[in-house]
Amino acid sequence: MAARWLAASRRLDMQGLAHELGVSRVTLFRAIGSREDLLGRTLWWQTDRTLRTCLARCEAQRRPGELLSIGTGRLFNALVARSTALRRLLDEEPAVTIRVLTDPSGPVQPRVVAFVEGLLRRDIAEFGLELTIDPSSLAFAIVRLGESFVYADVLANRPVDVATADRLQQALILGSRR
Repeated sequence: MAARWLAASRRLDMQGLAHELGVSRVTLFRAIGSREDLLGRTLWWQTDRTLRTCLARCEAQRRPGELLSIGTGRLFNALVARSTALRRLLDEEPAVTIRVLTDPSGPVQPRVVAFVEGLLRRDIAEFGLELTIDPSSLAFAIVRLGESFVYADVLANRPVDVATADRLQQALILGSRR
């Protein structure tokens, strides 16, 4: 329900959500936690779906030899930057949204890092990609770099720049090869 509300650019209101679900607000808080907890779970659910969609699209459309980590990352950056619901959320609630999305111990970023690490490990196994940096550290750097450019308007008062994010992430991956 919360994901549908966000997709429709509706503010997550715990009282309204409880009413629509037919439960009390207290029951909703007991089951979910705070509004920020719900936002985190919802943003992760949407992020996970987006990552899996991008991976499937990359696998179907990639050129011979194209690394999954690069192709999937390029698609993901573009979809996140164009998400009207996410942009609205970032405009209306920048502090809490950025905190939920980028907190290294939060519900979203560690899972995105793990997903990217999985892509790098697939590239190692399928394409013989040899890295001078361990995949976990490289995945963390790739994700943080992407956040810096995809959320640049909120983080640094700069325009969102997906093209630069793509080029820098690709340079990180290819520059980390043996």
